[in-house]
Amino acid sequence: KSSLILAFIAFLLTLSAIFTLKHAFRNEKRCFMLPDGITREDLLLPDIMEDNKTPALSRTIFFHETSCSQDQIIMLNARQACAIESAAKMNPKWDVFVLFASPVGFLNKTSLPLIDALMSYDNIHFRNVNLWNYAVGTPIAEWIRDGQIFYSSYMNSHVSDFLRYLSLYKWGGTYLDLDVIVKVNFDTVPSNYAGAESENFVAAGIINLEHDGFGHEIAEMCLSDFQLNFDGEDWGNNGPGVITRVLRKVCQTDRPLFMTRERCRGFKVFPINAFYAIGWKDWRYFFKEEKTKEVLETVNNKSIIVHFWNKHSSKERVRVGDMSAYGQLADEYCPKVYGSSGEFF
Repeated sequence: KSSLILAFIAFLLTLSAIFTLKHAFRNEKRCFMLPDGITREDLLLPDIMEDNKTPALSRTIFFHETSCSQDQIIMLNARQACAIESAAKMNPKWDVFVLFASPVGFLNKTSLPLIDALMSYDNIHFRNVNLWNYAVGTPIAEWIRDGQIFYSSYMNSHVSDFLRYLSLYKWGGTYLDLDVIVKVNFDTVPSNYAGAESENFVAAGIINLEHDGFGHEIAEMCLSDFQLNFDGEDWGNNGPGVITRVLRKVCQTDRPLFMTRERCRGFKVFPINAFYAIGWKDWRYFFKEEKTKEVLETVNNKSIIVHFWNKHSSKERVRVGDMSAYGQLADEYCPKVYGSSGEFF
């Protein structure tokens, strides 16, 4: 009799776990869907797949904002806005598309000084992106419909991973993380590249692929690897893990520093100092005034972009006008945003 009671209790617990998991799944998935009672006409941003203005093939810089909006109001913090402005300022002949996975817009018409600063650039375009519609007609359409990504322990990060490879597959161009500053015009950098983060891994914070030819082949391989090896319990497996595994096959080496254009059929992995000159262990250097001279000399001599390691540095404040390296770089490369950010950047 006791065994029957225990079995019944186990059955109830299993049902409860399934219900809880399904409920969590519905809530997470809902983040990327239009809420009940709100329509596209309610001052939301245009959808990228429904707008007349489409990204320029191979000449678009993509940023993806994948956090869940609670009020459907467009929101970027000052450092995210700085990344976007620096890309637009240094690349005036490129489109800059900022895609929001959670439906947002200007619902309350309140003052948004950072957004206003960005909208003063003709080449910056804010768009919503519907994950499912965006994937239609691509090799990953069925996979996103299955919904595995919404069970991920790092859902927002993994949605960002999904979007970066999908955007590059659809349009080509350059994907950038939102915790960077762009220092150069990308016209000076031959297409098809990424950067080493360490001696063992290629980073996914900046990836450039041509829309056609071998660049598109790389993008297709990345989408395939993303689906085949997706792991919702591993933060880095579906971002840097994807591009690293693909390039190991293409280049026939496990060493990113050996991934040259000659070895990789025209694709290049830049050395660490091109994109990650200040490593994550030294992220505090960006905020210490006594380190400013050292940091600026390092990034000005070697860097195409500067990466600020938001995962570690997001809570460190920069007082506008201080002499930190981050403040100095922001003042030079994203002056409108820096000047609109208030007391702290």
